[in-house]
Amino acid sequence: MSTGWAKGIIVRMTKRRLLSTSVLSADLGCLAEEIHSVEGAGADWIHVDVMDGHFVPEISFGPVIVKACRAATSLPLDVHLMVEDPGSRIASYIDAGANWLSVQIEACVHIDRVLRAIRERGAHPGIVLNPGTPAASLKEILHLVDLVLVMTVNPGYSGQSFLPHVAHKVAEIRSMLDETGSSARLEVDGGIAPATVPVMIEAGADTFVAASAIFKHPQGAAAGTMELIEAIRGLEG
Repeated sequence: MSTGWAKGIIVRMTKRRLLSTSVLSADLGCLAEEIHSVEGAGADWIHVDVMDGHFVPEISFGPVIVKACRAATSLPLDVHLMVEDPGSRIASYIDAGANWLSVQIEACVHIDRVLRAIRERGAHPGIVLNPGTPAASLKEILHLVDLVLVMTVNPGYSGQSFLPHVAHKVAEIRSMLDETGSSARLEVDGGIAPATVPVMIEAGADTFVAASAIFKHPQGAAAGTMELIEAIRGLEG
């Protein structure tokens, strides 16, 4: 498919595309079973959205849930901190089992320090941009991250509708990564479903976070996982 906005942008896809399943929409009463279901269906990562009720309106998970996820699976844990002062919380989430720890660029006064601290504690540092944050904000820190997460909804709630205009920014960041030779993953989160995956692939994303499309799938989480994997991997090449 072609969208026009990608014209003139060379997109190089060299990584295997990954699906990170967000437990934000999972049934927490049987969290381990939910994780085993998506793992058995082929999910690559488990995604944990941490919300503090300040940076975003809602409150979600803390280190205890990350620890529970770690106990349930050996899959990499992809933890996204939507919190104020994320630097003060790094240790507790990495100690709980986070393999990838991403922080919002809008929440960090000393972002360079925070990203370095994540790596020093043994996790992969990631940076997150809200829909209204420009790609140019990454210029001075791109060399410090292993993952760039672009929000394709305004963060804070599960089940929101995908914002198609963010594809322009994803394509711009893909170009930045390729031009600098960065090996960082380019992840997208928000309204990700089989219908929205193709435009994100065309823009250059290689890692996809989904919550409702998986855990609210009418045939169950395993079916939702397999459906998304087919959409993601079926376009590899």
